[in-house]
Amino acid sequence: MTDSAQRPDLDAVARAILDANHYMTLGTADADGRPWVSPVFFAAAPGWRELYWISSPEATHSRNLAARPELSIVVFDSQAPVGTGQAVYMAATGAELSGAELDRGLQVYPGEAGLRAGARPKTPEDVLAPSLYRLYRAAVSQHWVLDPDLAPDQRTTVSP
Repeated sequence: MTDSAQRPDLDAVARAILDANHYMTLGTADADGRPWVSPVFFAAAPGWRELYWISSPEATHSRNLAARPELSIVVFDSQAPVGTGQAVYMAATGAELSGAELDRGLQVYPGEAGLRAGARPKTPEDVLAPSLYRLYRAAVSQHWVLDPDLAPDQRTTVSP
């Protein structure tokens, strides 16, 4: 175990991971509890408590969220060398947006990092019927990282 002077700032670790990555993996389940995971491009509101993405309402994860809004999320660098990877794990509820929530989401999505990565700003017409896509939000209730100083798979709550 390292002493406190050498302990990594796990909040900063979480912020760095969330800032450096454009994709998150959504873990959803259908009404019967069958799990499904999907990687999606995302943009985050300040504080990483609201994460936004665009998907087809016909996608499996979108249909799952309509039936069961609870989801898990993980963001990680899949290119990290073996034994050095770290991730941010999240518990959230997800929903398709409309009305004022849609307007707020479009102010966040795709974010400056998303624009630099090649994403384009969206308008309500891009994410409302008859468009094939919708804007979704995950309202994150908790963030965790694995603490390297504790037993394997020991989650530690963080506030990025």
